[in-house]
Amino acid sequence: MTLPAGALRRDADGTPTALRAPHADLTRWPADIASYPGLRLIDLDGNRLVDLPSAVAALPALHTLLLYGNRIGAVPPELGDAPALRHLSLGGNGLSDVPDTLWRLTGLHSLNLAENRLTGVPDGIGAFGRLRMLDLGHNRLDHIPAAIGELTGLTDFLYLSDNGFTAVPESLGRLDRLGYLNLTDNRLTELPAAIGGLASLRELRLYRNRLAALPDSIGRLHALRELHLADNRLTELPAGIGGLAELRVLDLRNNPLRRLPESVAGLTRLRHLDLRATRITELPAAIADLPALEKLDLRWTKPEILPDWLPALRDRGCAVLF
Repeated sequence: MTLPAGALRRDADGTPTALRAPHADLTRWPADIASYPGLRLIDLDGNRLVDLPSAVAALPALHTLLLYGNRIGAVPPELGDAPALRHLSLGGNGLSDVPDTLWRLTGLHSLNLAENRLTGVPDGIGAFGRLRMLDLGHNRLDHIPAAIGELTGLTDFLYLSDNGFTAVPESLGRLDRLGYLNLTDNRLTELPAAIGGLASLRELRLYRNRLAALPDSIGRLHALRELHLADNRLTELPAGIGGLAELRVLDLRNNPLRRLPESVAGLTRLRHLDLRATRITELPAAIADLPALEKLDLRWTKPEILPDWLPALRDRGCAVLF
């Protein structure tokens, strides 16, 4: 097999340190891959590889292995012994399982197993204390283990979207350094009160679940800037929502909401309030006093009486759509 020109990168001494050939239509690995012990990075995302040779796992300096969007049917057990591996992406390969040895890679900083056919995650994931990013979205997970709460090093992202689980464990609230949490497209009917422990969370995505209520503790997410709740079953919001003083975006469309609490007055940095296709019949006057509001979307929502403060809201530059 011939690699694309420039795919093999070398350092000043001529030692190959990186193999970069994403989206190059490769179907096979280089036959001499084992002869490059200095490789630190392999990026072969988006090819047509069907296997992952054990020789790759044995590369002593391998730091980053990116194989997203191939056709790899199985992961060699030897990968769990890769001594220097810190970033691993095996998403989009249709994997139905991974070897138990994979959960020995406790030095990983990022792990992407999205868009596979995984049905479970072992408790051993709790040992991945150095992870900063974990993507398990678009699988078939029917539950999230309590051990997820041991991943206190998570700072960047936790993607758990599009699986099928009905609950998340209380231990999730221990992830007090996490900045982004995606739980969309599942079957959640409630959130644990411990969700309020996510003190660093800036974005929370929960759309297309079955949530009928939110815990009042959600108001303790004082760093939160975006809250996406579209396509749930919410009929009201807790008064604690007013504690989200940093919130910029609140998306409530396609919920059977009948009212908003007066505590929305506390959302002094809110820029975008989406109330499309709700059942709200009366808007609280507190909305008129939100100083940063730039867009109020009321399309397919029919308040019984349009409040007399709407024109003033428009006059100050807020887009009001209905």
